Amino acid sequence: MIIFFSPSESKNKFDEYGSICKESFIFQDLYEKRLEAVNIYNEYVNSHSADMLLDIFSIKDIEEIKEYQKNIFEEATCTAIKRYSGVSYSYLAYDSLNKNAKDYILNNVIIFSNIFGPVSAQDQIPYYKLKQGAKIGSFAFEKFYKDNFSSVIDEYTVNHEIVDLRAGFYEKFYQIKKKYTTFKFIKQGKVVSHFAKAYRGIILKIMAGNNILESKNILSYLPETLEVMDSSIKGFKEEFILNILD
Repeated sequence: MIIFFSPSESKNKFDEYGSICKESFIFQDLYEKRLEAVNIYNEYVNSHSADMLLDIFSIKDIEEIKEYQKNIFEEATCTAIKRYSGVSYSYLAYDSLNKNAKDYILNNVIIFSNIFGPVSAQDQIPYYKLKQGAKIGSFAFEKFYKDNFSSVIDEYTVNHEIVDLRAGFYEKFYQIKKKYTTFKFIKQGKVVSHFAKAYRGIILKIMAGNNILESKNILSYLPETLEVMDSSIKGFKEEFILNILD
């Protein structure tokens, strides 16, 4: 089982390990290629004034921006699953899980970082900031990773089921080319975004806590606040529409 997951804008200032190196990441054969993107980010944020970085960071306070004007290659790291602290991660509550559930996440989850691209939940990444979809000049991170990492992800997932819990934007990093399962969340008849983040975290928590290895078993463990309203198959995608009851 491979689960695709989104990163979050908010992050924990928490460090466990030294600075990044080849062994920090999955897909080590593409480490130098990954560094091309990271270098573009690092050089840009350290060669421009804080007021010129407001947009790519989506920050209004210039003093706060200075916090990110550091050499990212020298910063300490922690596992990716602990770095992010947004809504999905709050509802996942990784630190509260037992060892088996944590191991499930570390071994099965791929997160699509705005700077580092596809990383394993156990990869080691530093504290950073980059707005979703931000470009540096004409350089689009999502296109770069799609162009250079798609083949290796194809190979990595060839013998695994895929559950896609990403927000729509992160489909730009990688297009799935085999059967996969995903979910759409609605509340009072409308597709939701904030609640979707929460329930993506909840579903990942359910999968980890129950060691789910086949996507068809997820529906058996849904909380009482979710009900299956419909499902559809379009191309490779099997989508379940879940109604939020609370």
